[in-house]
Amino acid sequence: MDFKFEETYQVGKDTTEYDKISSEHVKSINVEGKAILKVAPEALSFLAKEAFRNISFLYRKSHLENLKKIVLDPEASENDRYIARNLIENAVEASKGLLPGCQDTGTAIVVGKKGQNVWTDVNDKEYLSKGIFEVYHNENLRYSQMAPLSMFEEKNTRSNLPAQIDLYATEGSEYNFLFVAKGGGSANKTQLFQKTKALLNEDSLYNFLVDEIKKLGTSACPPYYLTIVIGGTSAEENIKMVKLASTEYYDHLPTEGSPSARAYRDLEWEKKVFEIARKTGIGAQFGGKYLAHRAIVIRLPRHGASCPVGIGVSCSAHRNIKAKITSEGLFIERLEKNPDQYLKELPPVQQRQDSVVKIDLEKPMAETLKELSKYPVGTKLSLNGHLIVARDIAHAKLNELLKGGKPLPDYFKQYPIYYAGPAKTPEGMPAGSFGPTTSNRMDPYLKIFMPLGGSMISIGKGNRTQEAIDALKANKGFYLGSIGGSAALLTKNSITQMELLDFEDQGMEAIQKIKVIDFPAIIIYDDKGNSLY
Repeated sequence: MDFKFEETYQVGKDTTEYDKISSEHVKSINVEGKAILKVAPEALSFLAKEAFRNISFLYRKSHLENLKKIVLDPEASENDRYIARNLIENAVEASKGLLPGCQDTGTAIVVGKKGQNVWTDVNDKEYLSKGIFEVYHNENLRYSQMAPLSMFEEKNTRSNLPAQIDLYATEGSEYNFLFVAKGGGSANKTQLFQKTKALLNEDSLYNFLVDEIKKLGTSACPPYYLTIVIGGTSAEENIKMVKLASTEYYDHLPTEGSPSARAYRDLEWEKKVFEIARKTGIGAQFGGKYLAHRAIVIRLPRHGASCPVGIGVSCSAHRNIKAKITSEGLFIERLEKNPDQYLKELPPVQQRQDSVVKIDLEKPMAETLKELSKYPVGTKLSLNGHLIVARDIAHAKLNELLKGGKPLPDYFKQYPIYYAGPAKTPEGMPAGSFGPTTSNRMDPYLKIFMPLGGSMISIGKGNRTQEAIDALKANKGFYLGSIGGSAALLTKNSITQMELLDFEDQGMEAIQKIKVIDFPAIIIYDDKGNSLY
Protein backbone atom coordinates (compact mmCIF):
# COMPACT_ATOMS: atom_id res chain seq x y z
CA MET A 1 0.00 0.00 0.00
CA ASP A 2 1.33 3.42 -0.94
CA PHE A 3 1.37 6.24 1.60
CA LYS A 4 -1.41 8.77 1.16
CA PHE A 5 -2.10 11.49 3.67
CA GLU A 6 -5.68 12.61 4.33
CA GLU A 7 -6.90 15.01 7.00
CA THR A 8 -9.09 13.41 9.67
CA TYR A 9 -11.15 16.59 10.05
CA GLN A 10 -12.17 17.67 6.60
CA VAL A 11 -14.03 20.86 7.40
CA GLY A 12 -15.89 22.39 4.49
CA LYS A 13 -15.88 25.99 3.35
CA ASP A 14 -16.40 28.57 6.10
CA THR A 15 -19.75 30.27 5.45
CA THR A 16 -19.55 32.51 8.54
CA GLU A 17 -20.50 36.17 8.10
CA TYR A 18 -17.69 38.39 9.40
CA ASP A 19 -17.42 42.06 10.25
CA LYS A 20 -14.12 43.85 9.70
CA ILE A 21 -13.10 45.57 12.94
CA SER A 22 -9.66 46.90 11.97
CA SER A 23 -7.32 47.36 9.02
CA GLU A 24 -4.40 48.04 11.31
CA HIS A 25 -1.82 45.80 13.01
CA VAL A 26 -1.07 43.70 9.90
CA LYS A 27 1.37 44.03 7.01
CA SER A 28 2.98 41.81 4.41
CA ILE A 29 6.75 41.38 4.46
CA ASN A 30 9.09 39.43 2.20
CA VAL A 31 11.24 36.69 3.70
CA GLU A 32 13.46 34.80 1.26
CA GLY A 33 11.06 35.54 -1.57
CA LYS A 34 7.95 34.46 0.33
CA ALA A 35 5.14 36.79 1.46
CA ILE A 36 4.74 36.60 5.25
CA LEU A 37 1.85 38.14 7.17
CA LYS A 38 3.35 40.05 10.08
CA VAL A 39 0.82 40.53 12.88
CA ALA A 40 1.44 43.10 15.62
CA PRO A 41 0.93 41.72 19.16
CA GLU A 42 -1.74 44.35 19.79
CA ALA A 43 -3.93 42.64 17.20
CA LEU A 44 -4.21 39.56 19.39
CA SER A 45 -5.23 41.54 22.46
CA PHE A 46 -7.71 43.65 20.52
CA LEU A 47 -9.31 40.64 18.84
CA ALA A 48 -9.67 38.72 22.12
CA LYS A 49 -11.15 41.75 23.87
CA GLU A 50 -13.73 42.36 21.16
CA ALA A 51 -14.64 38.68 20.90
CA PHE A 52 -15.34 38.20 24.60
CA ARG A 53 -17.21 41.49 24.83
CA ASN A 54 -19.46 40.47 21.95
CA ILE A 55 -20.29 36.99 23.23
CA SER A 56 -21.05 38.34 26.70
CA PHE A 57 -23.81 40.60 25.41
CA LEU A 58 -24.86 39.35 21.95
CA TYR A 59 -26.13 36.11 20.40
CA ARG A 60 -25.93 34.38 17.04
CA LYS A 61 -28.88 34.97 14.73
CA SER A 62 -29.35 31.23 14.32
CA HIS A 63 -29.65 30.83 18.10
CA LEU A 64 -32.36 33.49 18.33
CA GLU A 65 -34.17 31.87 15.39
CA ASN A 66 -34.15 28.57 17.29
CA LEU A 67 -35.72 30.25 20.32
CA LYS A 68 -38.36 31.90 18.14
CA LYS A 69 -39.27 28.53 16.64
CA ILE A 70 -40.04 27.17 20.11
CA VAL A 71 -42.41 30.04 20.90
CA LEU A 72 -44.20 29.58 17.58
CA ASP A 73 -44.41 25.78 17.81
CA PRO A 74 -48.03 24.85 18.64
CA GLU A 75 -46.82 21.49 19.96
CA ALA A 76 -44.42 23.07 22.45
CA SER A 77 -45.51 23.01 26.08
CA GLU A 78 -46.57 26.22 27.80
CA ASN A 79 -43.36 26.01 29.85
CA ASP A 80 -41.21 25.57 26.72
CA ARG A 81 -42.73 28.68 25.17
CA TYR A 82 -42.44 30.60 28.45
CA ILE A 83 -38.72 29.83 28.75
CA ALA A 84 -37.94 30.54 25.09
CA ARG A 85 -39.71 33.91 25.17
CA ASN A 86 -37.93 34.77 28.40
CA LEU A 87 -34.56 33.98 26.82
CA ILE A 88 -35.31 36.23 23.84
CA GLU A 89 -36.33 39.03 26.22
CA ASN A 90 -33.07 38.43 28.07
CA ALA A 91 -31.14 38.76 24.80
CA VAL A 92 -32.81 42.12 24.21
CA GLU A 93 -31.75 43.36 27.65
CA ALA A 94 -28.19 42.01 27.29
CA SER A 95 -27.75 43.63 23.86
CA LYS A 96 -27.73 47.04 25.57
CA GLY A 97 -24.20 46.19 26.68
CA LEU A 98 -24.64 46.78 30.39
CA LEU A 99 -25.78 43.46 31.86
CA PRO A 100 -24.30 40.25 30.39
CA GLY A 101 -26.82 37.64 29.32
CA CYS A 102 -25.63 35.19 31.98
CA GLN A 103 -24.06 35.93 35.36
CA ASP A 104 -21.54 33.12 34.85
CA THR A 105 -19.51 34.88 32.18
CA GLY A 106 -17.45 31.77 31.87
CA THR A 107 -13.97 30.41 31.53
CA ALA A 108 -12.32 32.15 28.59
CA ILE A 109 -11.32 29.56 25.99
CA VAL A 110 -9.37 30.31 22.81
CA VAL A 111 -8.67 27.90 19.97
CA GLY A 112 -6.27 29.37 17.43
CA LYS A 113 -5.01 27.92 14.13
CA LYS A 114 -1.96 29.83 12.96
CA GLY A 115 -0.89 29.56 9.33
CA GLN A 116 2.76 28.79 8.62
CA ASN A 117 3.11 32.13 6.83
CA VAL A 118 1.93 34.16 9.83
CA TRP A 119 4.54 35.76 12.10
CA THR A 120 3.88 37.42 15.46
CA ASP A 121 7.34 37.17 17.09
CA VAL A 122 5.80 37.08 20.61
CA ASN A 123 4.19 34.64 23.02
CA ASP A 124 0.71 34.72 21.49
CA LYS A 125 -0.90 33.36 24.67
CA GLU A 126 0.34 36.35 26.65
CA TYR A 127 -1.23 38.90 24.33
CA LEU A 128 -4.49 36.98 23.99
CA SER A 129 -4.61 36.79 27.80
CA LYS A 130 -4.03 40.54 28.00
CA GLY A 131 -7.14 41.17 25.88
CA ILE A 132 -9.16 38.78 28.04
CA PHE A 133 -7.91 40.52 31.18
CA GLU A 134 -8.96 43.91 29.82
CA VAL A 135 -12.49 42.94 28.84
CA TYR A 136 -13.20 41.17 32.13
CA HIS A 137 -11.74 44.15 34.00
CA ASN A 138 -13.57 46.86 32.03
CA GLU A 139 -16.98 45.25 31.49
CA ASN A 140 -19.58 44.06 34.02
CA LEU A 141 -18.42 40.46 33.83
CA ARG A 142 -17.69 37.98 36.61
CA TYR A 143 -14.40 36.69 37.91
CA SER A 144 -14.87 32.93 38.30
CA GLN A 145 -11.36 31.45 38.27
CA MET A 146 -9.92 30.04 41.50
CA ALA A 147 -6.18 29.82 42.21
CA PRO A 148 -5.10 26.79 44.29
CA LEU A 149 -2.93 28.01 47.17
CA SER A 150 -2.77 24.52 48.58
CA MET A 151 -4.73 21.31 48.08
CA PHE A 152 -7.75 22.70 49.94
CA GLU A 153 -7.21 26.48 50.07
CA GLU A 154 -8.19 28.65 47.09
CA LYS A 155 -8.43 32.31 46.20
CA ASN A 156 -10.25 34.03 43.35
CA THR A 157 -7.74 35.40 40.83
CA ARG A 158 -9.84 38.59 40.46
CA SER A 159 -9.04 38.70 36.73
CA ASN A 160 -10.83 35.65 35.30
CA LEU A 161 -7.40 34.39 34.28
CA PRO A 162 -5.97 31.97 33.49
CA ALA A 163 -7.68 31.39 30.19
CA GLN A 164 -7.54 28.08 28.35
CA ILE A 165 -5.63 28.84 25.15
CA ASP A 166 -4.91 26.07 22.63
CA LEU A 167 -2.89 27.10 19.57
CA TYR A 168 -2.20 24.92 16.53
CA ALA A 169 0.11 25.25 13.53
CA THR A 170 -1.46 24.86 10.12
CA GLU A 171 -0.81 25.82 6.53
CA GLY A 172 -1.66 29.14 4.91
CA SER A 173 -1.45 32.87 5.58
CA GLU A 174 -4.34 33.37 8.00
CA TYR A 175 -4.73 33.18 11.76
CA ASN A 176 -8.17 31.71 12.57
CA PHE A 177 -9.80 31.66 16.00
CA LEU A 178 -12.71 30.28 17.95
CA PHE A 179 -13.46 32.15 21.19
CA VAL A 180 -15.68 30.42 23.75
CA ALA A 181 -16.98 31.60 27.14
CA LYS A 182 -17.85 28.32 28.85
CA GLY A 183 -19.93 28.51 32.02
CA GLY A 184 -19.43 26.04 34.84
CA GLY A 185 -22.95 24.62 34.58
CA SER A 186 -22.66 23.39 31.00
CA ALA A 187 -18.99 22.40 31.40
CA ASN A 188 -19.96 20.16 34.33
CA LYS A 189 -22.31 18.19 32.09
CA THR A 190 -19.46 16.91 29.91
CA GLN A 191 -19.16 13.15 30.32
CA LEU A 192 -16.59 10.64 29.06
CA PHE A 193 -17.40 6.93 28.88
CA GLN A 194 -14.73 4.35 28.09
CA LYS A 195 -16.69 1.79 26.08
CA THR A 196 -15.86 -1.09 23.74
CA LYS A 197 -16.95 -2.55 20.40
CA ALA A 198 -19.91 -4.08 22.27
CA LEU A 199 -21.60 -0.67 22.25
CA LEU A 200 -21.45 -0.36 18.47
CA ASN A 201 -24.76 -1.86 17.49
CA GLU A 202 -28.18 -0.27 17.03
CA ASP A 203 -29.85 -1.46 20.24
CA SER A 204 -26.92 -1.07 22.62
CA LEU A 205 -26.06 2.46 21.47
CA TYR A 206 -29.68 3.60 21.49
CA ASN A 207 -30.38 2.28 24.99
CA PHE A 208 -27.13 3.74 26.33
CA LEU A 209 -27.97 7.20 24.95
CA VAL A 210 -31.53 7.07 26.31
CA ASP A 211 -30.18 6.47 29.81
CA GLU A 212 -27.45 9.10 29.67
CA ILE A 213 -29.48 11.88 28.01
CA LYS A 214 -32.12 11.57 30.74
CA LYS A 215 -29.39 12.21 33.30
CA LEU A 216 -28.46 15.58 31.76
CA GLY A 217 -31.31 17.27 33.59
CA THR A 218 -31.84 21.02 33.47
CA SER A 219 -29.03 22.41 35.61
CA ALA A 220 -26.98 23.56 32.60
CA CYS A 221 -29.80 25.82 31.29
CA PRO A 222 -31.49 24.14 28.34
CA PRO A 223 -32.47 24.20 25.53
CA TYR A 224 -29.10 22.60 24.75
CA TYR A 225 -26.92 22.06 21.70
CA LEU A 226 -26.58 18.38 22.56
CA THR A 227 -23.38 16.77 21.30
CA ILE A 228 -22.40 13.09 21.09
CA VAL A 229 -18.93 12.05 19.89
CA ILE A 230 -18.24 8.33 19.37
CA GLY A 231 -14.67 7.17 18.91
CA GLY A 232 -11.38 9.03 18.93
CA THR A 233 -7.74 8.01 18.88
CA SER A 234 -7.60 9.01 22.56
CA ALA A 235 -9.97 10.03 25.33
CA GLU A 236 -8.52 13.54 25.12
CA GLU A 237 -9.34 13.86 21.44
CA ASN A 238 -12.90 12.70 22.05
CA ILE A 239 -13.56 15.29 24.76
CA LYS A 240 -11.92 18.05 22.73
CA MET A 241 -14.26 17.22 19.87
CA VAL A 242 -17.29 17.31 22.18
CA LYS A 243 -16.44 20.87 23.20
CA LEU A 244 -15.72 22.12 19.68
CA ALA A 245 -18.68 20.37 18.06
CA SER A 246 -21.07 21.80 20.66
CA THR A 247 -20.13 25.28 19.42
CA GLU A 248 -21.21 24.22 15.89
CA TYR A 249 -17.55 24.51 14.83
CA TYR A 250 -17.65 21.17 12.97
CA ASP A 251 -21.03 21.50 11.29
CA HIS A 252 -19.41 21.25 7.84
CA LEU A 253 -17.75 17.87 8.28
CA PRO A 254 -18.56 15.20 5.67
CA THR A 255 -21.73 13.24 6.36
CA GLU A 256 -20.34 9.82 5.39
CA GLY A 257 -17.45 7.72 6.64
CA SER A 258 -14.54 6.49 4.49
CA PRO A 259 -11.79 3.83 4.54
CA SER A 260 -9.31 6.65 5.19
CA ALA A 261 -10.89 7.07 8.67
CA ARG A 262 -12.06 10.64 8.33
CA ALA A 263 -14.39 12.10 10.93
CA TYR A 264 -17.99 12.56 9.86
CA ARG A 265 -21.38 13.76 11.08
CA ASP A 266 -23.98 11.01 11.29
CA LEU A 267 -27.21 12.71 10.26
CA GLU A 268 -29.35 9.61 10.89
CA TRP A 269 -28.19 9.38 14.50
CA GLU A 270 -28.61 13.13 14.94
CA LYS A 271 -32.31 12.64 14.24
CA LYS A 272 -32.47 9.73 16.69
CA VAL A 273 -30.68 11.61 19.46
CA PHE A 274 -32.84 14.68 18.95
CA GLU A 275 -35.94 12.51 19.29
CA ILE A 276 -34.55 10.87 22.44
CA ALA A 277 -34.09 14.32 23.96
CA ARG A 278 -37.67 15.26 23.10
CA LYS A 279 -39.10 12.08 24.58
CA THR A 280 -37.47 12.68 27.97
CA GLY A 281 -40.25 15.20 28.67
CA ILE A 282 -37.75 17.39 30.54
CA GLY A 283 -38.15 20.22 28.06
CA ALA A 284 -36.69 23.69 28.32
CA GLN A 285 -36.23 23.50 32.11
CA PHE A 286 -39.79 22.92 33.39
CA GLY A 287 -41.26 20.18 31.20
CA GLY A 288 -41.94 19.81 27.49
CA LYS A 289 -40.11 18.59 24.41
CA TYR A 290 -37.35 21.17 23.97
CA LEU A 291 -34.52 19.81 26.08
CA ALA A 292 -32.39 20.46 22.98
CA HIS A 293 -32.40 22.86 20.05
CA ARG A 294 -30.57 20.27 18.00
CA ALA A 295 -28.36 17.20 18.26
CA ILE A 296 -24.85 16.91 16.83
CA VAL A 297 -23.44 13.39 16.44
CA ILE A 298 -19.86 12.85 15.25
CA ARG A 299 -18.17 9.52 14.56
CA LEU A 300 -14.38 9.33 14.87
CA PRO A 301 -11.80 6.64 14.13
CA ARG A 302 -10.71 4.61 17.17
CA HIS A 303 -8.20 2.06 18.44
CA GLY A 304 -9.70 -1.42 18.07
CA ALA A 305 -9.56 -2.03 21.84
CA SER A 306 -11.04 1.32 22.85
CA CYS A 307 -14.25 3.20 22.15
CA PRO A 308 -14.49 6.50 24.02
CA VAL A 309 -17.91 8.16 23.98
CA GLY A 310 -18.30 11.81 24.91
CA ILE A 311 -21.53 13.63 25.72
CA GLY A 312 -21.73 17.37 26.28
CA VAL A 313 -23.89 20.44 25.81
CA SER A 314 -23.71 24.09 24.97
CA CYS A 315 -26.21 25.94 27.15
CA SER A 316 -28.84 28.54 26.31
CA ALA A 317 -26.18 31.28 26.42
CA HIS A 318 -24.29 29.53 23.58
CA ARG A 319 -21.34 31.93 23.76
CA ASN A 320 -19.10 31.11 20.79
CA ILE A 321 -17.65 33.37 18.13
CA LYS A 322 -15.21 32.94 15.25
CA ALA A 323 -12.58 35.50 14.28
CA LYS A 324 -9.64 35.73 11.92
CA ILE A 325 -6.62 37.82 10.99
CA THR A 326 -5.79 38.11 7.29
CA SER A 327 -3.71 40.45 5.14
CA GLU A 328 -6.80 42.68 4.93
CA GLY A 329 -7.15 43.14 8.68
CA LEU A 330 -9.01 41.80 11.71
CA PHE A 331 -12.43 40.16 11.35
CA ILE A 332 -14.99 38.91 13.85
CA GLU A 333 -18.16 36.85 13.40
CA ARG A 334 -21.31 38.95 13.01
CA LEU A 335 -23.70 38.52 15.94
CA GLU A 336 -27.22 39.94 16.23
CA LYS A 337 -27.17 43.50 17.56
CA ASN A 338 -30.94 43.96 17.29
CA PRO A 339 -32.60 40.94 18.96
CA ASP A 340 -35.71 43.02 19.59
CA GLN A 341 -36.86 42.17 16.05
CA TYR A 342 -37.32 38.53 17.11
CA LEU A 343 -39.46 39.58 20.03
CA LYS A 344 -41.69 41.71 17.79
CA GLU A 345 -42.41 38.69 15.59
CA LEU A 346 -43.94 36.75 18.50
CA PRO A 347 -47.65 36.65 19.39
CA PRO A 348 -48.83 38.45 22.55
CA VAL A 349 -48.32 36.69 25.87
CA GLN A 350 -51.32 34.48 26.65
CA GLN A 351 -50.52 33.61 30.28
CA ARG A 352 -53.20 34.59 32.80
CA GLN A 353 -51.77 36.64 35.65
CA ASP A 354 -54.14 35.02 38.14
CA SER A 355 -52.30 31.74 37.54
CA VAL A 356 -49.20 33.20 39.22
CA VAL A 357 -49.22 33.07 43.04
CA LYS A 358 -47.71 36.05 44.85
CA ILE A 359 -45.58 35.16 47.90
CA ASP A 360 -44.67 37.73 50.57
CA LEU A 361 -41.19 36.84 51.81
CA GLU A 362 -41.34 39.34 54.67
CA LYS A 363 -43.70 37.13 56.62
CA PRO A 364 -42.20 34.72 59.17
CA MET A 365 -40.69 31.62 57.58
CA ALA A 366 -43.33 29.36 59.17
CA GLU A 367 -46.11 31.35 57.48
CA THR A 368 -44.36 31.29 54.10
CA LEU A 369 -43.94 27.51 54.32
CA LYS A 370 -47.61 27.13 55.24
CA GLU A 371 -48.61 29.25 52.24
CA LEU A 372 -46.44 27.28 49.80
CA SER A 373 -47.88 24.03 51.12
CA LYS A 374 -51.27 24.95 49.61
CA TYR A 375 -49.99 24.62 46.03
CA PRO A 376 -48.89 21.69 43.87
CA VAL A 377 -45.53 21.31 42.16
CA GLY A 378 -45.42 23.23 38.91
CA THR A 379 -47.14 26.27 40.41
CA LYS A 380 -45.70 29.54 39.12
CA LEU A 381 -44.78 32.03 41.84
CA SER A 382 -44.00 35.73 42.11
CA LEU A 383 -41.66 36.31 45.05
CA ASN A 384 -41.57 39.67 46.83
CA GLY A 385 -39.27 40.62 49.68
CA HIS A 386 -35.76 39.58 50.68
CA LEU A 387 -33.61 36.61 49.66
CA ILE A 388 -30.22 35.50 50.98
CA VAL A 389 -27.69 34.82 48.23
CA ALA A 390 -25.21 32.03 48.98
CA ARG A 391 -23.50 29.30 47.00
CA ASP A 392 -20.65 26.76 47.28
CA ILE A 393 -18.00 28.54 49.33
CA ALA A 394 -20.53 30.33 51.56
CA HIS A 395 -22.20 27.02 52.44
CA ALA A 396 -18.84 25.43 53.22
CA LYS A 397 -17.86 28.33 55.49
CA LEU A 398 -21.18 28.23 57.37
CA ASN A 399 -20.69 24.52 57.88
CA GLU A 400 -17.23 25.25 59.32
CA LEU A 401 -18.85 27.68 61.78
CA LEU A 402 -21.22 24.95 62.93
CA LYS A 403 -18.34 22.52 63.39
CA GLY A 404 -16.66 25.18 65.53
CA GLY A 405 -19.67 25.33 67.84
CA LYS A 406 -21.14 28.58 66.47
CA PRO A 407 -24.83 28.91 65.53
CA LEU A 408 -26.26 29.27 62.04
CA PRO A 409 -26.81 33.00 61.35
CA ASP A 410 -30.38 34.20 61.86
CA TYR A 411 -30.60 35.51 58.30
CA PHE A 412 -30.11 31.96 57.00
CA LYS A 413 -33.23 30.90 58.88
CA GLN A 414 -35.33 34.00 58.26
CA TYR A 415 -35.28 34.12 54.44
CA PRO A 416 -35.15 31.74 51.46
CA ILE A 417 -31.67 30.93 50.13
CA TYR A 418 -30.99 31.85 46.52
CA TYR A 419 -28.13 29.87 44.97
CA ALA A 420 -26.36 32.48 42.85
CA GLY A 421 -23.17 34.46 42.31
CA PRO A 422 -23.57 37.86 40.63
CA ALA A 423 -21.54 39.48 37.91
CA LYS A 424 -20.10 42.94 38.64
CA THR A 425 -22.60 45.70 39.42
CA PRO A 426 -22.93 48.36 36.70
CA GLU A 427 -22.73 51.94 37.90
CA GLY A 428 -26.13 53.23 39.02
CA MET A 429 -27.72 49.78 39.28
CA PRO A 430 -28.48 47.75 42.43
CA ALA A 431 -26.80 44.58 41.17
CA GLY A 432 -25.12 42.91 38.22
CA SER A 433 -26.50 40.02 36.18
CA PHE A 434 -27.86 37.61 38.73
CA GLY A 435 -29.24 34.30 37.50
CA PRO A 436 -29.36 31.04 39.48
CA THR A 437 -26.51 28.57 39.75
CA THR A 438 -26.68 24.76 39.74
CA SER A 439 -28.48 23.75 42.91
CA ASN A 440 -27.30 20.19 43.43
CA ARG A 441 -23.83 21.39 44.41
CA MET A 442 -25.43 22.53 47.67
CA ASP A 443 -27.33 19.28 48.28
CA PRO A 444 -25.06 17.85 51.02
CA TYR A 445 -25.74 20.90 53.20
CA LEU A 446 -29.54 20.57 53.36
CA LYS A 447 -29.51 17.69 55.84
CA ILE A 448 -27.16 19.77 58.03
CA PHE A 449 -28.85 23.18 57.87
CA MET A 450 -32.56 22.28 57.66
CA PRO A 451 -32.86 20.61 61.10
CA LEU A 452 -31.43 23.88 62.47
CA GLY A 453 -34.05 25.95 60.64
CA GLY A 454 -31.84 27.04 57.72
CA SER A 455 -32.37 26.60 53.98
CA MET A 456 -36.06 25.79 54.51
CA ILE A 457 -36.75 27.32 51.11
CA SER A 458 -34.00 27.17 48.50
CA ILE A 459 -34.04 28.63 44.99
CA GLY A 460 -31.83 27.68 42.07
CA LYS A 461 -31.75 25.84 38.77
CA GLY A 462 -31.85 22.19 37.83
CA ASN A 463 -32.94 18.99 39.48
CA ARG A 464 -31.58 17.80 42.84
CA THR A 465 -30.22 14.55 44.21
CA GLN A 466 -32.22 12.04 46.22
CA GLU A 467 -30.25 13.17 49.27
CA ALA A 468 -31.70 16.68 48.92
CA ILE A 469 -35.22 15.45 48.12
CA ASP A 470 -35.20 13.31 51.26
CA ALA A 471 -34.04 16.27 53.37
CA LEU A 472 -36.78 18.51 51.97
CA LYS A 473 -39.46 15.95 52.75
CA ALA A 474 -38.14 15.13 56.22
CA ASN A 475 -37.91 18.79 57.21
CA LYS A 476 -41.02 20.05 55.35
CA GLY A 477 -39.04 22.36 53.08
CA PHE A 478 -39.36 23.54 49.47
CA TYR A 479 -37.14 23.86 46.45
CA LEU A 480 -38.12 26.50 43.89
CA GLY A 481 -36.77 26.68 40.36
CA SER A 482 -35.65 29.93 38.80
CA ILE A 483 -35.12 30.43 35.07
CA GLY A 484 -31.57 29.60 34.05
CA GLY A 485 -29.97 31.68 31.32
CA SER A 486 -31.88 34.96 31.73
CA ALA A 487 -29.72 36.76 34.28
CA ALA A 488 -29.82 40.21 32.65
CA LEU A 489 -33.62 40.23 32.50
CA LEU A 490 -33.95 38.93 36.05
CA THR A 491 -31.75 41.71 37.41
CA LYS A 492 -33.46 44.44 35.40
CA ASN A 493 -37.00 43.39 36.29
CA SER A 494 -36.79 41.93 39.78
CA ILE A 495 -33.77 42.98 41.88
CA THR A 496 -34.04 46.37 43.58
CA GLN A 497 -31.40 46.24 46.29
CA MET A 498 -28.27 44.29 47.30
CA GLU A 499 -26.45 44.34 50.64
CA LEU A 500 -23.24 42.51 51.56
CA LEU A 501 -23.65 40.34 54.66
CA ASP A 502 -20.66 38.00 55.02
CA PHE A 503 -17.41 36.77 53.49
CA GLU A 504 -16.60 39.90 51.46
CA ASP A 505 -13.16 38.49 50.61
CA GLN A 506 -14.82 35.73 48.55
CA GLY A 507 -15.92 38.07 45.76
CA MET A 508 -18.89 36.67 43.86
CA GLU A 509 -19.09 33.87 46.48
CA ALA A 510 -19.85 36.33 49.29
CA ILE A 511 -23.21 36.14 51.08
CA GLN A 512 -25.56 38.92 49.94
CA LYS A 513 -29.05 40.00 50.89
CA ILE A 514 -31.19 41.15 47.98
CA LYS A 515 -34.65 42.66 47.75
CA VAL A 516 -36.82 41.38 44.91
CA ILE A 517 -40.14 42.27 43.33
CA ASP A 518 -42.10 39.85 41.15
CA PHE A 519 -39.17 37.45 41.12
CA PRO A 520 -40.34 34.49 38.96
CA ALA A 521 -40.04 30.98 40.38
CA ILE A 522 -41.80 27.63 40.18
CA ILE A 523 -42.33 24.91 42.78
CA ILE A 524 -40.07 21.99 41.81
CA TYR A 525 -40.01 19.88 45.01
CA ASP A 526 -42.55 20.36 47.79
CA ASP A 527 -42.77 19.47 51.49
CA LYS A 528 -44.60 16.20 50.74
CA GLY A 529 -41.92 14.63 48.54
CA ASN A 530 -43.56 15.51 45.23
CA SER A 531 -41.40 16.45 42.24
CA LEU A 532 -42.08 18.36 39.04
CA TYR A 533 -39.62 16.06 37.28
